Amino acid sequence: MPRILLVEDNELNRDMLSRRLARRGYEVVMAVDGLQALDMAASTGPALVLMDMSLPLMDGWETTRRLKADPALHAIPVIALTAHAMEGDRERALAAGCDDFDTKPIEFERLLGKIEGLL
Repeated sequence: MPRILLVEDNELNRDMLSRRLARRGYEVVMAVDGLQALDMAASTGPALVLMDMSLPLMDGWETTRRLKADPALHAIPVIALTAHAMEGDRERALAAGCDDFDTKPIEFERLLGKIEGLL
């Protein structure tokens, strides 16, 4: 069962997405900010990270840059999730080290396809 690290500060989004992923057979671990995300990535060894880009303490852009700079973590695929999708955000996410990009509100089947493609 692949483990997914869900990094999301909004409790409703975190709850909805984690339950839907669990029903599809994924083990979900969660972090609510960028600093916790880095700790959880190091301690739980996820197969993939779903990264909200608007986070407290350290945003998803910087968290992804640090995750990808760590030799022990750099191979973990990261999908950026953002509610504020503006032109250039996809390119910015890829430049930060994200492997893919998706928008909120989440269209679950589309996101699931991206997750499966990276795993």
